Amino acid sequence: MQEVAVWNYRAFITAADALLAIRQQVSFIDKHLESLICQVPKLMSGCTEFIDSAESILEKRKMNQALLANHSTLLDLLEIPQLMDTCVRNGNFDEALDLEAFVSKLATMHPKLPVIQALAAEVRQTTQSLLSQLLQKLRSNIQLPECLRIIGYLRRIGVFGEYEMRLQFLRCREAWLTGILEDLDQKNAYEYLKGMINCHRMHLFDVVNQYRAIFADDTSGSEENYDGGLLFSWAMHQITSHLKTLKIMLPEITEGGSLSNILDQCMYCAMGLGWVGLDFRGLLPPLFEEAVLNLFSKNMNTAVENFQLVLDSHRWVPLPSVGFPSSGINDDSKDDVTPPSYLMEHPPLAVFINDVENINVYLLL
Repeated sequence: MQEVAVWNYRAFITAADALLAIRQQVSFIDKHLESLICQVPKLMSGCTEFIDSAESILEKRKMNQALLANHSTLLDLLEIPQLMDTCVRNGNFDEALDLEAFVSKLATMHPKLPVIQALAAEVRQTTQSLLSQLLQKLRSNIQLPECLRIIGYLRRIGVFGEYEMRLQFLRCREAWLTGILEDLDQKNAYEYLKGMINCHRMHLFDVVNQYRAIFADDTSGSEENYDGGLLFSWAMHQITSHLKTLKIMLPEITEGGSLSNILDQCMYCAMGLGWVGLDFRGLLPPLFEEAVLNLFSKNMNTAVENFQLVLDSHRWVPLPSVGFPSSGINDDSKDDVTPPSYLMEHPPLAVFINDVENINVYLLL
């Protein structure tokens, strides 16, 4: 045994060295293993974060793939506000309202999608522009078919209730009438009144008929039973304004013939408006009576003043009536309204008679 040990001592020494080295390595491994065990939770946390990040990236990748697949459709949706604005500018209101209805449906179906809601907000702004343009058209010279189209568009937009729709219609048409009257020359009372009377005779009649035709389906019986007399009140406001203008401007007319012409036109206008229940002929006599009385008083005062001036400056010298046979008044000339020729012997009196005769033109009224 000893011989074997002595003979193989080198192996024993090597084995001892190896055992010592192994113990040292095991101790070293043990230390690093403890460090590794401490780092394992961090590794697990990092792996979890990586998995979450990978899932997010995959989700975004799927969204990008879906976006790429629907790129043309999405591009069409994003171009809707611009397309709608183009339709509004070109007067294609039907197409514009179709786009507005489509976007409103999308916004209702996808209330949580920011893109759709932003799209709906832009479309609403364009709809406001369309609304302003439609109301502006109502303030222009348009006929019944165009009025029907515009009211149809306003109903599709749905901004106004039925009563507000009627009110907006009358307001816009009144603004149009007011614009026509503002373009008239107010410095010339006669021409202004002629234009005003002609405007009301033609356009006020049209507006009332347009209102009744457009809202005929909503009125059972008369308008007063449905809208609280809105049309009646509006029409009375127009007639009252018409009469007030007459009262203010009639005194500015200084010729009896012009006053007579204005009266004839007013009567004709009132008779025409009578077909829609706006006959105001019974309200005209007091206005024209006052105007005639003022004009008569003014001209009579002028005649008296002229007579007084001629009377003060006249030299009282007997003058024969030249070119007229002197004759007295007989029974055959009782109905003759021609001034007697002997008035030429008294020039102041002749001037006064001429001025008074000029006032007789008011008898035409």
